Amino acid sequence: TDKIRNVMDMNTLYGGFAAAMINDPLWVMNVVSSYGLNSLNVVYDRGLIGTYNDWCEAFSTYPRTYDLLHVDGLFSAESHRCEMKYVLLEMDRILRPAGYVIMRESPHFVNSVKNLAAGMRWNCH
Repeated sequence: TDKIRNVMDMNTLYGGFAAAMINDPLWVMNVVSSYGLNSLNVVYDRGLIGTYNDWCEAFSTYPRTYDLLHVDGLFSAESHRCEMKYVLLEMDRILRPAGYVIMRESPHFVNSVKNLAAGMRWNCH
């Protein structure tokens, strides 16, 4: 859809989400966890853009920058380091109003996020 222009893959490994969207007219920022596997060179080798971030800290961007956030395993990988409610607040900060989040997680984290997101006035499906 033309409503989505800026996308962030919050826990990319090799840039697969961005590679799947390569023919669509949008921009994808691939974020590699600074505490995970060092795979940013693979993202760059594929001709994609990316950066490192520690999701227990704020992401350096203007508020309301992204239309779509793709979250694949981020909560499972980082939940032992910091509280996930702070990551959700950061997601809310960088997500545009009426933006979307696609989350692929374990059922435990999906249910936890759904409860917190309802308090943030997000619609969850």
